[in-house]
Amino acid sequence: MTEGGVAEGRVESGKRKREKKTAAELSAARNERIRASHILLKHEESRRKSSWRDPDGRLISITSRVKAAEQLRELREEIADGRSLFEDVAARHSHCSSAKRGGDLGQFGKGQMQKPFEQAAFALRVGELSDIVDTDSGVHIILRTG
Repeated sequence: MTEGGVAEGRVESGKRKREKKTAAELSAARNERIRASHILLKHEESRRKSSWRDPDGRLISITSRVKAAEQLRELREEIADGRSLFEDVAARHSHCSSAKRGGDLGQFGKGQMQKPFEQAAFALRVGELSDIVDTDSGVHIILRTG
């Protein structure tokens, strides 16, 4: 504390000044790319009610969002408990064509995925598994791989 009772390194109002990011730092953040895998389960509210697994969308059209989320939660527990490998579960259950690659989406950057998916994927640490993520496509769990 200084003689006037103000802690050093602080503005008198108690707020710290924010550092401004340079154009290069902002550009690097926009260009950040990650790698992730996911499992997608579609449901009656999904924007596209068909998939490679259900081309006519018969099962998707009669599956509620709640039921899809319950099923995905059970699959997530299997993976988290070590009873099943993510890749195997994705290959058996995901409605996304990435299922053929164990759910691997490859690398992607910001602005390439639906916003809720992007936010969840970028918030994960490498090797971390998300909770259920809702998008217009359906419900997902995401594994950040790089």
